Amino acid sequence: MPESTRRRRDPEARRSAIVLAAAELIVEVGVDAITHRLVAARADVPLGATTQYFDTLDDLRQAALALLVEHVEAHLQRMRDALAADGASAASIAEFASAALTDAPAVHADRAVVTAAVHDPKLRELIRTFSHAIIGMLEPAHGAERATAAAVFLDGVLWHSQINDVPLPRHIIETALAGILAGDQSTT
Repeated sequence: MPESTRRRRDPEARRSAIVLAAAELIVEVGVDAITHRLVAARADVPLGATTQYFDTLDDLRQAALALLVEHVEAHLQRMRDALAADGASAASIAEFASAALTDAPAVHADRAVVTAAVHDPKLRELIRTFSHAIIGMLEPAHGAERATAAAVFLDGVLWHSQINDVPLPRHIIETALAGILAGDQSTT
């Protein structure tokens, strides 16, 4: 076969396709339900390709979770940027949260990572750093206790949206955040 018609292999592209397929499957079926066979089918690669690039299923899961973590980190950076531009008022936080809840892939990725963290101590520690980052964004304006309560509430908003298949209305998020963040800031 002439070189020009022979299909060139791109090992990095194939590896990326496998990781992306695994990440998509983790979001759809959960971290414990993925298999080499499911990932290979989703990535449209031979079954042996998954073990060529990843010695174990755990290695593949970790690579896929790392990709999902990148998505969560990007979401967190967008939140930082939004709060820096608009302040950390209940209205601006609610606006960001409401917009974020309409990004279904991001919401599902966040849920998948948090769910996996329940069983993975290393991932749990990483998720804690995300939670602490949100608290850190809110603390200068609202104090540690209110910032923590708001972060916990936002976690609950995410889970509520996942369980009910629809985002919580923005006005409810804003009203609840206003109540959480209200009060004499000097006492917190």
